Amino acid sequence: MNIIEHNKNGLVYLTADGFEAAGGVAHGFSTRLGGVSEGIYATLNLGMNRGDAPDRVRENYRRFCAAIGADMGNIVCASQVHGDTVRTVTAADLGIGLDEPEPWQADGLVTDIPGVTLAVYSADCLPILLYDPVRRVVGAVHAGWRGTALGIAAKAVERMVDCYGCDRLDILAAVGPGISKCCFETHEDVPNAMTEAMGAAALSSIEVLPTGKFHVDLKGLNAKRLESAGLDPDHIAVSADCTCCLPEKYWSHRYTHGERGSQAAMIAIV
Repeated sequence: MNIIEHNKNGLVYLTADGFEAAGGVAHGFSTRLGGVSEGIYATLNLGMNRGDAPDRVRENYRRFCAAIGADMGNIVCASQVHGDTVRTVTAADLGIGLDEPEPWQADGLVTDIPGVTLAVYSADCLPILLYDPVRRVVGAVHAGWRGTALGIAAKAVERMVDCYGCDRLDILAAVGPGISKCCFETHEDVPNAMTEAMGAAALSSIEVLPTGKFHVDLKGLNAKRLESAGLDPDHIAVSADCTCCLPEKYWSHRYTHGERGSQAAMIAIV
């Protein structure tokens, strides 16, 4: 399974070809290209709480949702806190406006309700989308290094299995653009957290630098997490794009020192 880039009238976004082949789902990973925001938010900022003009952000949402075929009026998101909480989205969760504060904290969302658009936000952390085309269940996950150590992606898979009866071998996963090993330089706290959580399986994703710091491959670690959760490796697509290497294409918290907009990853059963 592969990540594919699309350009619709200048709006650039990514999808997973396996999701498209399975059908029945709208999804996409945004870039920073194709919106109407200006200044440090130019142009496709989808972060409502970054300080951008709300009317411009809404227009960015309208454009992105139209491009991927998702319903802007049924977006459900959460306050992301770098934890491992996965929330099951029900009909009671609908109707919260984009400009209203999220009423719960979670870094993973799953649902089987058609038309509900799950959204997670990122600007170096990894957005991960999940889809079971058999049971018709979708998930969206935000995985920074803390969430990766806590196994947030695997916990979303477990929630899909436990709540909706999904078969792990039916679940497709797409790891979107985020900071890659080349640019994710850390102190020892990050590799220590990974080895404590994953043991020797984490070592191939950690490189010791001559400076005593480390390069850590969050994408590889999350792919391992998903495989350990029972997914078929052929059902896991990983974007090669590094948000920090490509600051003209993506928002990167590290590259901009926090002066930035946000990408979004969205998925909905149609």
